[in-house]
Amino acid sequence: MRSGKFVSFFGSVILACLFTTFAVGQAAPLAGFDTYAEKARVDWEVPGMAIAVVKDDKIVYAKGFGVKKLGEAAPIDDKTLFAIGSSSKAFTAATLAILVDEGKLKWDDRVSKYLPDFEVYDPYVTRELTIRDLLTHRSGLERGDFLWYGTDNSRAEILRRTRFIKPTWSLRSNFGYQNLMYLAAGMVVEKVSGKTWDQFVAERVFAPLGISATSTSIKAFKPGDNVSMPHAKIDDKVASIPWRNIDNIAPAGSINSNVLDMAQWIRLQLAQGTFDGKKVFGPAVAREMHMGQTVIRLEGQQGLGYPEAHFLNYGMGWFLSDYKGRKLVEHGGAIDGMRAEVALIPEEKLGVVILTNMNGSLISMPLLYRIIDSYIGATQKDYSAETLAKFKPLLAAGAAAEKKAETDRVANTKPTLELASYVGTYNNDLYGEVKITMESGNLKMAFGPAFVSTLEHWNYDTFRGSFFAAGNSKPTLTFSVNAQGKADSLLLGLPGMAQYPFKKAAN
Repeated sequence: MRSGKFVSFFGSVILACLFTTFAVGQAAPLAGFDTYAEKARVDWEVPGMAIAVVKDDKIVYAKGFGVKKLGEAAPIDDKTLFAIGSSSKAFTAATLAILVDEGKLKWDDRVSKYLPDFEVYDPYVTRELTIRDLLTHRSGLERGDFLWYGTDNSRAEILRRTRFIKPTWSLRSNFGYQNLMYLAAGMVVEKVSGKTWDQFVAERVFAPLGISATSTSIKAFKPGDNVSMPHAKIDDKVASIPWRNIDNIAPAGSINSNVLDMAQWIRLQLAQGTFDGKKVFGPAVAREMHMGQTVIRLEGQQGLGYPEAHFLNYGMGWFLSDYKGRKLVEHGGAIDGMRAEVALIPEEKLGVVILTNMNGSLISMPLLYRIIDSYIGATQKDYSAETLAKFKPLLAAGAAAEKKAETDRVANTKPTLELASYVGTYNNDLYGEVKITMESGNLKMAFGPAFVSTLEHWNYDTFRGSFFAAGNSKPTLTFSVNAQGKADSLLLGLPGMAQYPFKKAAN
């Protein structure tokens, strides 16, 4: 799932364009956009994508480009389903807005009023944390995403373990992207309404909009459904990868949809909670969700994500910035092999949704700006080429860092102990177990269902694995040997992330 504009890009040679057109055709402001979008898709090496535009409460453009699965001919169309990732957060904010609008809770109610067993590391924060805090990324906690990503932990177990996450900042002092707080928000919805978050969002949001193809779980997919496959670049070659079940963090990012359904969601947002004359939530709570709540510093953001912005805030389930004198309300989403963008320019009654089936591509923001420029009469600018030119050096830097890790490896070393001596179960209060076993003469690690790998000796008591989960990572495990000559702990490290300590359980 997306964190601000954190990305990891994978690309490859892509098939020639295969696309289908929505019946309304191409509106005059978007003349030439098909050609531009298709070129951008190829340049960014994205197998397939779909785009819809809403203007003045009407869908004026909806089209698919490319293919559902690389190597197969089935084209993307406007009904093809994608994961929308963290664009789901705005739906969770809306479920709470409905409850606020009905007087069943208040934005500034303490979370403990509804979830009395929910705790975070600091007792003060546990006591003071509010519904508003859950939705605005200001809890102060580090992300803790390995509590849910690739694990079989239930929603309840994830929230139970949240008490072990140490804060990075004090409460409300900084923006810190936090998926777990959105899970807590979804659990508040369940407590207040008596329905699961999935049931509530389906009944109170999806149903009024008539978006029957949209779901909160990949378990809703049936054979023959119009579904895109996720893709990623693995060992310099783009390939389709499996869909990941993220039901355990659903309120933060599990919704799957298509651009026609998402266009109805955009119509609801632009109409401040009214859809086809019927109220879903009131204008007061609509304005609150689109109002700045947490300041985000712009340093490092303009170059890739917000080239025209003078400010950046977070509302409730939405990023808020300015674009050429207009307010931009938007949120991206990313989960394995998929990336999405949903955006509103309220004063222009304009909304855009872009769904893609490629891991970590930045194509959506340049295409968004091209569409906005077309409707506000701005001079056309090739944001796609500009952004790609800035992004390629970052890719090169990442490759150089990986190469440096290879050169920093100390050659001709060996482990302190025989391999069998490292076998065992290692525990961390927050993240659970890392199991080390022997298989065919090699050590093997298992850290939840998604993180399973044979280990190669790296140097001294450090070993390295490899798995696609978490971005085709090569984790390192460094064992510690105690005074009795036994392995008693390990540090699990992932590139670009902290190292996590695990203590070996007694035999």
